[in-house]
Amino acid sequence: MDFLDMSHFDYDLPEEKIARFPLAERDRSKLLVYRNGEIMDSEFSDLLSHLPEDSLLVFNNTKVVRARIMFFKETGARIEIFCLEPYDPADYERAFSIKGCAQWVCIVGNLKKWKEGKLAIKFLHNGNDCELKAERKGSDDKNQLIEFTWDADATFGTILETLGKIPIPPYLRRDSEDIDNTRYQTVYSKIEGSVAAPTAGLHFSDTILSSLDRKNISTEEVTLHVGAGTFMPVKSENAYDHEMHTEHFEVNLETIEKLIEKYGKVTAVGTTSVRTLESLTVLGYRVMCDKYADLARTVGQWEAFDIPENADGRQMMIALRDHMVSNGFQKLKASTQIMITPAGFRFRIINSLITNFHQPKSTLLLLISAITGKDWEKIYSHALTNGYRFLSYGDSSILFLQEAED
Repeated sequence: MDFLDMSHFDYDLPEEKIARFPLAERDRSKLLVYRNGEIMDSEFSDLLSHLPEDSLLVFNNTKVVRARIMFFKETGARIEIFCLEPYDPADYERAFSIKGCAQWVCIVGNLKKWKEGKLAIKFLHNGNDCELKAERKGSDDKNQLIEFTWDADATFGTILETLGKIPIPPYLRRDSEDIDNTRYQTVYSKIEGSVAAPTAGLHFSDTILSSLDRKNISTEEVTLHVGAGTFMPVKSENAYDHEMHTEHFEVNLETIEKLIEKYGKVTAVGTTSVRTLESLTVLGYRVMCDKYADLARTVGQWEAFDIPENADGRQMMIALRDHMVSNGFQKLKASTQIMITPAGFRFRIINSLITNFHQPKSTLLLLISAITGKDWEKIYSHALTNGYRFLSYGDSSILFLQEAED
């Protein structure tokens, strides 16, 4: 891998094409269908007609947390603390269930106004006057380590639900509103941890989900907690110079069994599901090469590119399944930095992707190009000239890999 010119993944996105708010009904968005080089316009409510019978849909069931907390100093200066990921305890489940004290890696807005000391915010909990305090404990080049302490008999998850705001994307250019509390969340969200929604899933309604049985379409869920890095543009001219962010994911043994059973008929709902599924093959390949392989080590940014071209994805999943069974693992917890680019990446699990329309010069657009090749330009040009709405609250697409068949 030498040079991948990011100028080839740029396009003009007019402000008026960005959807600032969701549609009144989740499943009434437009749906662009790309298959075998051809484009067709449809509606998301008609998704079932475009999915292969007896196939598998894989969702990311992460739940967006109200990660932005506003503090005010006695001077009136507003300090915004944006909780990115737990530090102590580092485990997501424990981080949200802990009481009294927790440390998080955060982005702090207006940091120059907070030189030292603790910030505090008062609130009511079960009729009692309570207080949340925040104190800086360290920093790196980008983020701050913040220790939160509180006197309420409440978990940190409850504290965020009480005091926090939904962190809608910066490109919406507005503050979060009440509608975002429900609509910037999928109907199947369960596991707290994301600071951004897996937006492809925002189009699914209970009606759509209940209709899948008509074509014997199965569903499985993975969990990948979406970090703020998902909004980071690729600033370097060469895509290979971009450092991919790390995200944590969990997959149950039963899901891996289903992926083996439905191999060749897998549709990922969202790029986060793709990143999780394709990371699994890397872990499977590790096990195939070394039965004592360390699965806790983060999937490297380019590790998938080191897998031989003729290696079989299903065999990798079988190796991973057998490893989990032999070690008594019902759930796999891991992390990934995987970066999917159009030059040299081979998809080994997914056959199609449901996704929104993404920002210019983004890693997500590179992923789209890895599926569609240079046709991404044709797809995005069609969407721009045919009234599609872009980005998180925008319209949807289903993209089939060229080799995929019904």
